[in-house]
Amino acid sequence: MADDGKASRMLDALQNDLKALCMETKKKYPHIKDSCEEAIIKVRGAAANPQSTLAQITTQILYPLVQAAETKDPKIVKLSIGLMQRLIVADVVDAGSGEHIVETLWMLMENGIEELKVLQSVTLLLTTSSVIQGPNLAKALVLCFRLHFTKDATVVNTASATVRQLVSVVFERVLAEDSKHAKEETGEDETDEQMNLEELKVLSASPPKTLRPAAADAYLMFQDLVQLVNADQPLWLLGLTEMTRTFGLELLESVLTTFPSVFYNHPEFNFLLKERVCALVIKLFSPNIKYRASVPASVQQATPLDKPYFPIAMRLLRVVSVLIQKYYPLLVTQCEIFLSLMVKFLDGDRPMWQRGLALEVLHKLAIQPNLLQSFCTNYDMKPHATKIFQDIVNSMGAFVQSLFISPQSSMASQLAGGGQGSSQGQSPALLAGMPVGPGVSPQPAFFYRGVYLPLCVNIPTGQAKSLYLEMLDKLEPPTIPEGYGVSVAYYCLLDIVRSIHLVMMGPHATNEGLGGASEHYKPSEEERKIHEQLVNSAWCGLLAALTVLLEACTDEAATENVLKAIQTFASLAGKLDLTTPRDAFITALCKSCLPPHYTLTVLNNASVAAAASSSSMTRGHQRSPSTESQHQYYDSEVRHQVVAVGTALATPSLPVGAQQGPVMLTNKNLQCMRATLSMAHCHGGVLGAAWHLLLTTLQHLVWILGLKPSTGGSLKAGRSTAETNAVITTAVIADLPVLSSMLSRLFESSQHLDDVALHHLIDALCQLSRESMELAYTNREPSLFAVAKLLETGVVNLGRVEVLWRPVTNHLLDVCQHPHVRMREWGVEAVTYLVKAALTHKHNPPLKDNQKLQTLLLSPLSEVSLVGHPDVRQKQLESLLHILHSCGELLHHGWPLILNIIGAINDNHSEHLVRLAFQCLQLVVTDFLPLMPWACLPLTVDTAAKFGSQTQELNISLTAIGLMWNISDYFYQNQEKLRASLTSDNQVFPDFPGVPNMPPFDKLWMCLYARLGDLCVDSRPAVRKSAGQTLFSTIAAHGALLHNQTWQAVLWQVLFPLLDKVRQLSDSASTDKVDQGGNILIHHSRNTQQKQWAETQVLTLSGVARVFSTKQKILQGLGDFPRAWALLLDFIHTAALSKSNEVSLAALKSLQEMLQAGRSSSAMPSNYADDSDAKSSGPHPIAEDSIANWNTAWKVWHTIGTEVTKPPPDEVTRGSDAYIPSQPFLTALVHIFPHLFQHIKPRFVVSDFSRLASVLSGCVSVPVHGDSSPFILPSFTEVVVTPLQEGVLQALAAVEKEVTEGNGATKAMVPQLFTLLLQFSSYSCQAPHYGNVITRPHTTKGSTDWVTMNFVPFAEKSLSMVVSLYQTTSSWQEVIEAQVLKNIIQGLIVPLRMKYRCPAQTTWKLAITTLLTVLQEGLQLAREHPTHFREMWPVLGTALDSFLFSNSPPPANQSSEDAERDESIDCQVVELIREEILPYASSTPSDFIVSIMVLLNKGSIESASGTDSECDGFKLREEFAKTCFETLLQFSLLTPTDFDVKLDNSGNAGSSKTLESSNGNMSQSIKGCLGADDSTQITTKLAVTSLLHRFREVLVRYVEDEKLSGKCPLPRHRIAEISFVLKAIATLLSSLKKAPVEKVDSMTWAQLIGLYPHLVEVGGSSNSGTPQLWRSLREVLLQYAQLLHAPTTSSSADSNDNTHGVINGT
Repeated sequence: MADDGKASRMLDALQNDLKALCMETKKKYPHIKDSCEEAIIKVRGAAANPQSTLAQITTQILYPLVQAAETKDPKIVKLSIGLMQRLIVADVVDAGSGEHIVETLWMLMENGIEELKVLQSVTLLLTTSSVIQGPNLAKALVLCFRLHFTKDATVVNTASATVRQLVSVVFERVLAEDSKHAKEETGEDETDEQMNLEELKVLSASPPKTLRPAAADAYLMFQDLVQLVNADQPLWLLGLTEMTRTFGLELLESVLTTFPSVFYNHPEFNFLLKERVCALVIKLFSPNIKYRASVPASVQQATPLDKPYFPIAMRLLRVVSVLIQKYYPLLVTQCEIFLSLMVKFLDGDRPMWQRGLALEVLHKLAIQPNLLQSFCTNYDMKPHATKIFQDIVNSMGAFVQSLFISPQSSMASQLAGGGQGSSQGQSPALLAGMPVGPGVSPQPAFFYRGVYLPLCVNIPTGQAKSLYLEMLDKLEPPTIPEGYGVSVAYYCLLDIVRSIHLVMMGPHATNEGLGGASEHYKPSEEERKIHEQLVNSAWCGLLAALTVLLEACTDEAATENVLKAIQTFASLAGKLDLTTPRDAFITALCKSCLPPHYTLTVLNNASVAAAASSSSMTRGHQRSPSTESQHQYYDSEVRHQVVAVGTALATPSLPVGAQQGPVMLTNKNLQCMRATLSMAHCHGGVLGAAWHLLLTTLQHLVWILGLKPSTGGSLKAGRSTAETNAVITTAVIADLPVLSSMLSRLFESSQHLDDVALHHLIDALCQLSRESMELAYTNREPSLFAVAKLLETGVVNLGRVEVLWRPVTNHLLDVCQHPHVRMREWGVEAVTYLVKAALTHKHNPPLKDNQKLQTLLLSPLSEVSLVGHPDVRQKQLESLLHILHSCGELLHHGWPLILNIIGAINDNHSEHLVRLAFQCLQLVVTDFLPLMPWACLPLTVDTAAKFGSQTQELNISLTAIGLMWNISDYFYQNQEKLRASLTSDNQVFPDFPGVPNMPPFDKLWMCLYARLGDLCVDSRPAVRKSAGQTLFSTIAAHGALLHNQTWQAVLWQVLFPLLDKVRQLSDSASTDKVDQGGNILIHHSRNTQQKQWAETQVLTLSGVARVFSTKQKILQGLGDFPRAWALLLDFIHTAALSKSNEVSLAALKSLQEMLQAGRSSSAMPSNYADDSDAKSSGPHPIAEDSIANWNTAWKVWHTIGTEVTKPPPDEVTRGSDAYIPSQPFLTALVHIFPHLFQHIKPRFVVSDFSRLASVLSGCVSVPVHGDSSPFILPSFTEVVVTPLQEGVLQALAAVEKEVTEGNGATKAMVPQLFTLLLQFSSYSCQAPHYGNVITRPHTTKGSTDWVTMNFVPFAEKSLSMVVSLYQTTSSWQEVIEAQVLKNIIQGLIVPLRMKYRCPAQTTWKLAITTLLTVLQEGLQLAREHPTHFREMWPVLGTALDSFLFSNSPPPANQSSEDAERDESIDCQVVELIREEILPYASSTPSDFIVSIMVLLNKGSIESASGTDSECDGFKLREEFAKTCFETLLQFSLLTPTDFDVKLDNSGNAGSSKTLESSNGNMSQSIKGCLGADDSTQITTKLAVTSLLHRFREVLVRYVEDEKLSGKCPLPRHRIAEISFVLKAIATLLSSLKKAPVEKVDSMTWAQLIGLYPHLVEVGGSSNSGTPQLWRSLREVLLQYAQLLHAPTTSSSADSNDNTHGVINGT
């Protein structure tokens, strides 16, 4: 319905319009009016009949309208055209009607009527439907063209627009026709007719047969347009008389721009394009190319065609631009020509407008990546084609460079478009109207070498904004502002870089390319080739242009863009591995960071190389250094604010002495630095070897700015100018932390690099660092940049530590060895920081289980140990301590390295270092032993031992030994765990020869023991002592854990070598006094090295002995125990013979300890009771071994004793010249014997005893040094034996016990025992000699150093032992045969003889007691075995005589009690004679009896004989004399027959008792003896005679003296003497009276009676007689009473006989 309504409204409108026309024409033109009315009727009819359409009646309606138009009446024409338009709009015009309308409109056009309406109608006619085709269409177009060239501007403009629209319409019909046809054709396989190329080549007004109608029209129209522009006649647009090129070109451009598909789809059009359009373009290029601005106008032909005409040139370039952009695939060859021609537009001698237009076109091309790629593919990559893309870029570079070549000729500048060039080359401050000065932000510009060019357009990236190409209305070349060329070129260059980037990285790549690290570039082989060509073609030109622009740019944003372009391009070259372009761009970037003329060889070399490769293309625009230098500083100072002044970093190329002045950095330098950082940050992966350039530059910048490395490798600004020498403006102070963090981020970003790129970075840093190191060798302050950044790089890449670790740390280790202190300080800082960081990093798999990784990470720290510098070592150890604290528990596999580090300390290191290392070790031992793999334990022990042996700090050595004790404790406490985990790994444990299958656990202990053993021979006494104590304590405490066989190793590889070494070192030790440096006082017992070594000897020997004693059971199980035992004894032997008392004494103590232990374990092999049974009951080898062992011990003991007590040679008389053993030593030696004897007694024979005796007697005879005698000798008041003597006696007591209780074999020793004891007892009177050494008695003080011992108590004890032993053994056959009694008596003679002269009074008393005691035992035996005792008797006689008549007077101060006591002893002896000898005279040798009688006689005469004897100090021994006398009388005057008769006589009571108790046969023998021997009787008689004679002398002398003395009494002893004589006479008388008459001869009697007168005289003369005297006298005189009656005859006869006998006898 809607459609019906629309139609009806249309019909109504038509009716109304027709009515209006009817009204208008009814007057003038009735025929028109009629036609109108007819038409109205038709319309009405159509409205009434729904079946009929408007189209059917169009012709009828048109008819009046054509007529109306022909009237040329404006009003009517208007109405007519209006109605026509209504019909056209209603779309009811068919082909015929259309033709009429066109004709009508043509007529109106020719007549110039209603031109605008006509144009409107044509437009409607052609756009509403496509009925107008072929010639009609051509006519309609021509109509419009012709209107375009009328005079009326409005019409012209309208016509122009209409033509444009209609040309488009024609082509739009082609599109519509094609799409319709395409739809119809789907499914049908209808092949198009083949196009006939030859036919096309011929210009023709008929279209090719292959085209459909719309296309045919378009073809013909386009062909004519080209003809017209080419100034040829049209073939289809007939009637078109004039046409301008400019309009033609615009139409061509419009068609080409809008309808490329037509040309692509239809070969015919394609042909037109190639053959016609391109030819036209090339033709039109001609004037532009031929024209040279530099040639004077007069020379050039003035033909109008030849001079470039701006409107045409501009439109031509627009067409070219479209052709290249839209039709490139169709026109590859043609485009090559176009581009070549266009590049020529940029030549320096072209007018500026030409260059500007060309630039605008090139910019349009540059923003299209695909185009550029196509150029490259189709030209640059083809072998013989022109390298168009390269030419474009190079010409652009040359163009940019040419702009800044200052001396431009004035003519050129005039030609370039007026006088604007004259201001070029002036400083911007001089240019009028330029805002220059403070507070004004200047316009962005380029300023270089005095040429100032503003950046005068702003074009967004990736778009081309044409300015002059759009000036379609200008007929004259416009004035191109200065700077426009450089501005467009600048954008163009940036876009070329951007396009290449997009080609390579894909359409979605960011322009900046800052995501470089994350962009993955994976081209195919083909693509890669294209990309390489793109870069290779472009880089030289780009570099030439961009470097100039970068240097010239005054605007930060523009600079930033240039920098980004350089970065992007460098990264692309890098991605393609094109090192030359990459390095050239990076060099450019780097140079921009540094001040001009900064001497940096690396960059200069790189840029020279780049220049060489680019110079061929840059058409001679390379800048010469001389010109450059004129402007350089001026430029940078004018353009940029100087923000920092610093010193240049020295480089190897600079001679050592050369001074570099201060260098200035501008803010632009810093901006470039940021760009450089960003480049490295984003494109690190593709930099490869260029890292070195970059990093070198950064290093120099950092140096100039005074940034110094800080912890972790980041850089911080120096705190003061003194530190950095850099003057930094406030503007930059805030920037420095930012730059520093950018630097850090750059290296942090290295974690995103792939492994190869990372290696490049590390190599570059290492190379940089090596250069710094080279510099530092000449002692110039080095840059630490490289080291710091290596560290930073390492830290951020710990996730792939295996990749970088070795190269980084190896280099840092080199740095650590550098002689320059700052250099190596940072080297070690970096190594240690890295290691610490790496160890705390969360690795995957975790570090704890990754053995390889642990070793890798710790090995650099370990290798630092090889560096000799102490500061480096200190840092190493500090970091190790830190590592142990922070992650020690993770380092299961790293311990060998850690211990190596700790143990790498030596004596060259300072005390501080040693202490540091030791702290680490302490931490390890206290905290980490359980975490350590077992294989490290030996190493731990070794390390601890190293610290024990270092000599820097004694306390550390001692503490280290303590640590070894801790380690041993750990072994002990964890024995189960260790036993379970240990394996015998030969790499881990040293070899222990001799014990093939030692368990690993034992090997561990052996390591410990061996190390402690080494420390026992350290040079410092304290260490030796501590080590020794620790070693032996450890063995004592934990030795039980060892396998029995291991003990062999302990003995032969630890203990004995130790003893041997100690012995050697002691022997070679110096005896010079130790320097008592400092305030330490050294005790005299330690003030020489030898004395200090003595202590060590003591410690080791006693320690080993203790091991032997405590571990005896285990050791005895070893096969070579006897050898060990013998060796140890040998050591003891050597030590015992040491001149050092301390050592020798300790040796003996050790020996004693061995023996005691030996005794306790001797029963061990089997429970036998006594050693003597061992052979039979115990396991044989052990029993035999043990016998051998004890024999060895005995031999050693004997050897020691013998050698020690051997007196010095005879010529030595001073004790200090000889070695005299000390008393404690000898005592110890002697004390050992009893223990030893317990083991050897079954095999102890006489020869052994004689050896023992020689040792003991030797010991006893050794003198004591005067200094020590007070401690050994008792004070004179208390008399005791010294310990040594006590020991000797104990030794003998042990032997005695064995001898007395033992078997027959031992009895043979008794005689020798007696001999020895007697020898000792003799020392009481005569001390033994020690060679010829002069000694003094202990009782005196004197100059002699050596003192003889007090032997009295010892000798007396020996004597007592003799007595007791004799009492036990007197009856033994051995004793009897050895004449022991004789020897005893012989031994007693000396003390008995010396008596009071004995050193001690007890001596002779003991001697006499001994004599009495042994005689009681011995006399009876002597009588029983007369042959054995024959020699005893004379000795006994001598002994008795020596004692009773000693020639030593009693002491003068002797009290009467003492004298009486002594006398009673003498009497006891006489009693003995009387009771034990004389009664058995018959069985006693007669010589002996005679000597006894003589002795008694002498005793009885004693007092009588020597009246003056008191004067010599001898006391009278009245009682003794009396006893002798009585005895004498008793045994000389009694006859045997009277013996029994007189028994009860009171005078002989004492003897009676004795006789009574004696047995009968004894009395028989006595009788026989007395009777038998006449000589005895004669002796007795002689004795009596001599007695009587003596009595008479005394009496006579007394009487005489008494007379002489007058009133004075005689001395008391004289009174006593006379008293005694009187008593003696009385006794003699009474005895003689009792004797048988025949026994007493008359001479005796006569003598007796002759005394009587003297007696009487005594009584008379005695004035002062004492009562005692009177009593004696009275008794004597009473005795004479019996003699007063005469005797019988028989007796007188008898007496005569007797006298006769006596006389004969004498």
